[in-house]
Amino acid sequence: MLFNRRKIMKVPLLDLKIQYAPLREETLKSLNDILDSQYFIGGKYVAKLEEDIAAYSGVKHAIGVSSGTDALIASLMGCGVYRSPLDEGAADEVVLPAYTFFATAGSVWRCGARPVFADIDPDTYNISPDSAAEKITERTKAIMPVHLYGQCADMDAILKIAKTRNLAVIEDGAQAIGASQNGVKVGGFGKCAGLSFFPSKNLGGLGDGGMVITNDDNLAVKIREIRNHGMEPKYYHKHVGGNFRLDAIQAAGLLAKLPHLDSWGEMRARNAAVYNAAFADVDEIKTPVIKPCNKSIYNQYIISVPNRDALLAHLREKEIGCEIYYPVPLHLQECFAALGYKKGDFPNAEYAAEHTLALPIYPELTVEQLEYVAAEVKNGLVK
Repeated sequence: MLFNRRKIMKVPLLDLKIQYAPLREETLKSLNDILDSQYFIGGKYVAKLEEDIAAYSGVKHAIGVSSGTDALIASLMGCGVYRSPLDEGAADEVVLPAYTFFATAGSVWRCGARPVFADIDPDTYNISPDSAAEKITERTKAIMPVHLYGQCADMDAILKIAKTRNLAVIEDGAQAIGASQNGVKVGGFGKCAGLSFFPSKNLGGLGDGGMVITNDDNLAVKIREIRNHGMEPKYYHKHVGGNFRLDAIQAAGLLAKLPHLDSWGEMRARNAAVYNAAFADVDEIKTPVIKPCNKSIYNQYIISVPNRDALLAHLREKEIGCEIYYPVPLHLQECFAALGYKKGDFPNAEYAAEHTLALPIYPELTVEQLEYVAAEVKNGLVK
């Protein structure tokens, strides 16, 4: 049975132009102010963004950095997960999910530590606390849960494990600013959290940008030093840090968007509800499972289907933007072959990599566009 056949309607996975249009005047005014001042690194726009992000996230400190990846690296370094050329013996270990964007594991590796993978919850795609607990050794220094696709990981269970084993919890909140669990927003659970402002995120900048958020006063001071080569005062280096500073242009663009973040989140949730209703009677489609304690911001809308690759081809033929997040789980990536993992080690992560697909979910989608996407998803399953 074919559903609601209609003329092809081009629906992109993301349309940043439509979001930017009403913010253009405010954004350009700020950019012109920065250009006139010639103050490009740090400054009043970065300070204001840090203040506003901290307040929005319900934490004491926000430290602007150059990307979401650098937010994770700075967080790891700040929590003592860093191997210098003088260190001897086995490397520190950090437990993280096998199914997420590469930067989570890449950041651990770049700090000289060993990423230790755990399987995921097959419903939420977030790290399985039981699997994580099994991977802890005497060398484990931290657990890095990822709040994937905009939904918080099971933080009660993770924090309990970490407390028992005296481990730092570093949240990867790259896809989840504004998401919450039992009323607590991302960044309010662990030692700190890394945020990303990559343009495709629910709060996206004009290029790369990120933020470390924390309630730990001492850690905040240390990360502010780490983001500027470990320097304080000028030319005096307490740590070996990096050039992780956030520039003023990114902060200006983000300040124009931040007041709209909650309303955009509501629109994403509305769009998800349209999809959920459309797919409710289709057994082959598994829609996002949001735990009752969680408020998801739907950075992505992910479905799981048996014939994912065929559906992907069909949707692209119909000019519907869609994407696979992520086709190869981390433990099977070529660059981590030396860690000794093999296919079958993390069956839930591997299943997700083979069956999941992201559909357009951005706030400005019309009901007509959503219905077109839903109809063609159904048609793609019966071809």
